[in-house]
Amino acid sequence: MVALRLGLTTRQLFCLLIALLCAPCLVRAQAGPPFLSNDPGTPGDGQWEINIASMWSITRPEGSYQIPQIDLNYGLGERIQLTFEVPYVLQADSGQPTREGWSNAYPGIKWRFLDQGEDGWQVSTFPQLETGVSEAAQREGIGSPGPRMLLPLEATHRLGPLHVDFEAGYYFPIHGAHELILGLVAGCQVTQRLELDVEFYEDRARGAQPHDTILDLGGRFKLHRGVIALFMAGRNLGAGYAGGQPEFVGYLGVQLLLKNYGLALADD
Repeated sequence: MVALRLGLTTRQLFCLLIALLCAPCLVRAQAGPPFLSNDPGTPGDGQWEINIASMWSITRPEGSYQIPQIDLNYGLGERIQLTFEVPYVLQADSGQPTREGWSNAYPGIKWRFLDQGEDGWQVSTFPQLETGVSEAAQREGIGSPGPRMLLPLEATHRLGPLHVDFEAGYYFPIHGAHELILGLVAGCQVTQRLELDVEFYEDRARGAQPHDTILDLGGRFKLHRGVIALFMAGRNLGAGYAGGQPEFVGYLGVQLLLKNYGLALADD
């Protein structure tokens, strides 16, 4: 890892990345795709946010690839978002045929119950149901038994030149493991088109995998009105990668903002 070669601790690396993002900022940054954490933002009344991407999780010599990862979001009023997420997974193991299939889906609803504007606190809850997959898909490593309910809280606030997003959530299973997630995203819009963010994400399951501590850097780049490129790359800082824990994670995709079945008039 580059940080180790330079003699930097994880904490020092995180502080360095934050410092790099503290160049003159224009508008707020946010969590949500391409990041693992979510934020209180919603698309707006009658508007769609559609994210189509590939996401990969690599544990050498194995890898899991979501191609595509489909994330559909619709604004019901200004503070409510209806969501449906589902990935198509390719599971590649050394010396074994690639297995593939649709994995666990995540229907959900987000409600931003506190909104003090861009300079104040915004807080939401975003319950999602993780559906189950067949026993055959479980044996192939495509998905988990399910169902489980994720109950999180998201909050965002401005800290000087940065906008900071925080998420904490817990999976309550009918089948599967109890799991805690914690996410922190900080960053800003460095130009009219480019946003950069740093994320620290913790994922802990009770008595099972995952047991991950992810540090990543990513952002968004406006390609056109209503069309945004999404990118993220990061590394697991946990000790060892036994039991399928990823070494590297990444995300590459496109976000479409739609209103009345046309591209939303986002500023260039």
